[in-house]
Amino acid sequence: MYATRVDRARAIAIAAAFYALTLTGCASSSLHSQYASRASQSQDASAASLDAAIRGPQRSSPARARDVYRHPKETLQFFDVGPAQAVLEIAPGGGWYTDVLAPYLREAGQLYEAQYLSTSADLAAEDSATDAAYRRKLANDPSVYGKVVIGTLHAGQFIGFDANDRFDRVLTFRNIHNWIKDGQLDANLRAFYGALKHGGELGVEEHRARPGTTLQQMIDSGYVTQAYVIERAEAAGFVLIARSEINANPKDTKDYPHGVWSLPPTYRGGEADRSRFAAIGESDRMTLRFVKP
Repeated sequence: MYATRVDRARAIAIAAAFYALTLTGCASSSLHSQYASRASQSQDASAASLDAAIRGPQRSSPARARDVYRHPKETLQFFDVGPAQAVLEIAPGGGWYTDVLAPYLREAGQLYEAQYLSTSADLAAEDSATDAAYRRKLANDPSVYGKVVIGTLHAGQFIGFDANDRFDRVLTFRNIHNWIKDGQLDANLRAFYGALKHGGELGVEEHRARPGTTLQQMIDSGYVTQAYVIERAEAAGFVLIARSEINANPKDTKDYPHGVWSLPPTYRGGEADRSRFAAIGESDRMTLRFVKP
């Protein structure tokens, strides 16, 4: 009799434990489903916000014409840029990406821009004129650019804002070749590393040279080997986590009289072979994603 009661008690205990585990499993599954649903909704909202920024009236027709070569939506999604992040763009030039990032980050995030001040006299004058026009552009439309913080980067040092362990993303588009020519690539990469939070990421887009291209050829042509960019970024402490062919262009033969500047939108050769270069389009580019461990 006693054994029977014990057996029944054990059976009841086992059944109760199984039932509890089942409920726990159901709750866990439910929570997972809820989390996945919220994540999906967040991604959808982020994509919609990015689409709205790309379609926004702040972007000129000539800027929009470059989308077919530069793929802003796909590139920023590859860099995992979210609307609530603190993002630092380096050397924005005329503001092609600023026009997308500023409205995208305006509500929940923060956009910082570091204008690059060259240490080379032949680049400094060009930088100064470009930067002045850029500042005027942002000042003329505070409804879009009013929250953007502008500083500078010179000789590996940020000026105008605190850049220590601050940013979720540091982004730079088609600037690496200039920093090689200026002798500042390593200093700049170290500055980017210091500016990022741990786990923050560096996104790089750059004109891509054929493997084996010499350093002097990179400087002269504006095309940089992918291996060289990765080597220098890793020397600064970064870890490569992804690469993409979003901005690849197999029509780019990379053998032009004025280097990458022969192609649109620069057309440095003027009307010489202009239709040929227009048919090629913009350069073949690497798109790389690094993390600060």
